[in-house]
Amino acid sequence: MTKGIIDKIAIATQWEQKIALECSGQNATTQKSILNWVLGENSERLETLDPEHLKIADRAMDYRLRILIQRYLGLPPERAYKNLMQRLGGLAVLRDKIRAWLTLSNDRQRNVLDVLQEVIQELLQGDKYIQQQIAWIGQCTKNPRLRDTLLFASIEEYCLRPIRNQPLLAHRFINYLRRSQKGGVTNIPQGDLVKLVSDEIIGDSDSTLSLLDRQAQDDYHQQQELEETQLTRDRVKGSLRNYLIENVSTAAGEWLDLYLQGKSPDAIALALKMDIKQVYRLREKINYHTLKVFAIKAESELVSQWLQISLQEHNLGLTPIQWDKFCASLDPKQREIMMGLKAGTSVEAIAKSLHIKTNQVMGEWSQVYLAAQEIRTN
Repeated sequence: MTKGIIDKIAIATQWEQKIALECSGQNATTQKSILNWVLGENSERLETLDPEHLKIADRAMDYRLRILIQRYLGLPPERAYKNLMQRLGGLAVLRDKIRAWLTLSNDRQRNVLDVLQEVIQELLQGDKYIQQQIAWIGQCTKNPRLRDTLLFASIEEYCLRPIRNQPLLAHRFINYLRRSQKGGVTNIPQGDLVKLVSDEIIGDSDSTLSLLDRQAQDDYHQQQELEETQLTRDRVKGSLRNYLIENVSTAAGEWLDLYLQGKSPDAIALALKMDIKQVYRLREKINYHTLKVFAIKAESELVSQWLQISLQEHNLGLTPIQWDKFCASLDPKQREIMMGLKAGTSVEAIAKSLHIKTNQVMGEWSQVYLAAQEIRTN
């Protein structure tokens, strides 16, 4: 038996045991359906992932299961649907957008829930990802009630995905507005929403299938980028922690762990058995090493990828106008060093061409980097 098959079996077994424990009130058939839904249609990809990507996938699957159990599993369809509407309607950014639009609209009779239902209906009928999920749920179970339950959980997870710092549903609402302004608003019969989900959308007919949804594809790629960003963030955290332990102190590594957990300075002082002044001094030392050394010299590429401020790909995170002004503000030597690094030239080669030492190149580069950072933060 190959290692990939063994790994896949181990993953499936682990999740089978987890679902059996957390969904103990459901029968074996339902648990098997939930397992298939959690693992996803392309579960074979799990065997190709490295440990760090597998950890991200595991968190994503656990997140889906939490949504299912907390708000939908075992509830009547009407109640489950109400939970979905309450959850999505509770998104402040979406609620504010809808209310602002209704204020400007000629139709003052509708409310946030009415519009939200129409947006979700459009999502069900025209979004490629949701259509794929519907098809996969149909393969996971033939039980209509369980199909509804899994679909509600899938919709919530999808709608809450962060796209450009806002939930995906907020972007979908903007697309809905554009289409409704052109072709009018689709009014949904009251009381028939659950029926529409069960019979029309999950039915055998594919008449509502959108064969090409470019926005869904864009959202999918953005989600993949978010996963890569999370992976890079984890690497940065681990690398920074190791750096602080080696170059500052063990307490500095512990401080970082507590800080990333959102602990207050007082709580950190208590955990580290320090007085508050010691904690503040430690924080200042950590800030210095992180910004002046780690981010620039030790792991500049890693940090730049995480923050999307790399020189090669992101022009140090500056806008085109800022970049042009920034380049013009540098002295010739700094500009030559920066453009050399941007082109992929080694520090040694740049130093040789400028007839200076490598540490002088790094010193000039540090000044350039910090100057760009100041522009970004202002």
